[in-house]
Amino acid sequence: MVTATAYLYPWDVVGDPSAAERIAALGVDAVALAAAYHSVRAATPFHPGHRVVDAHHAALYLPVRDAAWSGSRLTPGTPGWMPRPDSFLAARDALRAVGLPVHAWTVLTHNTRLGRAHPDLAVRNAFGDSYPYALCPSSAEVRAYCTTLVREVLALGAPDGLVLEACGPLGLGHGGHHEKTDGADWDASVDRLLSWCFCAACLARYEAADLDPSGLRHQVRQAVDGGTPLPPTVMSAVRTIRTTLTADLRREVLAAASGPVTLHASADPWATGPFATIADAAAPPPVDTLVASAWTSADQGVTNLTALRPLAAPGTRLAAYLPALPPRPADPSALAAEWTTCLAAGADELHLYHAGLASPARLTALRAALDAVRTRPEV
Repeated sequence: MVTATAYLYPWDVVGDPSAAERIAALGVDAVALAAAYHSVRAATPFHPGHRVVDAHHAALYLPVRDAAWSGSRLTPGTPGWMPRPDSFLAARDALRAVGLPVHAWTVLTHNTRLGRAHPDLAVRNAFGDSYPYALCPSSAEVRAYCTTLVREVLALGAPDGLVLEACGPLGLGHGGHHEKTDGADWDASVDRLLSWCFCAACLARYEAADLDPSGLRHQVRQAVDGGTPLPPTVMSAVRTIRTTLTADLRREVLAAASGPVTLHASADPWATGPFATIADAAAPPPVDTLVASAWTSADQGVTNLTALRPLAAPGTRLAAYLPALPPRPADPSALAAEWTTCLAAGADELHLYHAGLASPARLTALRAALDAVRTRPEV
């Protein structure tokens, strides 16, 4: 049986007495409900009290306890746009009341509020440009923040599972804020180079690997501006550093986790953003589910699922992260065809983004598409 998880924000449910039943009617098996999330301006097509929510900074949708964060420079923000500090709990209880398990969707290193307040802990490229939305997990302070965040989400939210996003570094992309870098004439190699971090913690890692940080910074600048590509030995050394810092964060966070854990992941060793890299088949992460991005197309989903499978521990499930919003058509047949392609490539689960943002017509299409893939004999 194909299982499906719908993604939601707390404000999709809080204040809307019809929301939980509406989501249950989709036929999904669980909900990934945001417990800690980055800034966003979100549509709420069904809500009786509003049509847009401006969550203008990253926040924890559970109480921020002073005792838990004492001594830390990095403390989660509180959502002043919500009517209560524990809106995750209110939404969780409403969804559970209609029989839906609730997994705490927790975003780790994507936090513009903290990156601006503490620029020394944010990713900084070879030109000295800071990416304030991107906390660098090379820093022990950042890893401690992420670990405490997970502990607090589990302790206060008591979810049925945990969904981890951005469990690694962010890079040039995925910045938001009227994004204009995605229109620059840079290829994938330049995007990669502009995602390498030169914060103090990363400089220490380069030095420990016998790389001269100043020389490396110069080489990266030259390569970005059209100079000589970096030598393979340098690329290999930096690749190891980058995958190691992600593995360090993942190890510390998972040590604090309990219950079913879902990890947004990528097999690309240079991956940055929501889907963090897993690069060592000899040390697969001890999680229950790995989620691969099918954001741009079913073909991308097939590629990512195929690459992740050899890096997963035995028994680990694979899920496809499938946007069902524009420009995807609100067409059940088209959605079902795309989802079926990912299932045929090895996906065990469908993660549907985003049930709270979807229009009435789109929710109807989601329900019909899910029925279709569940009744197809080849699935």
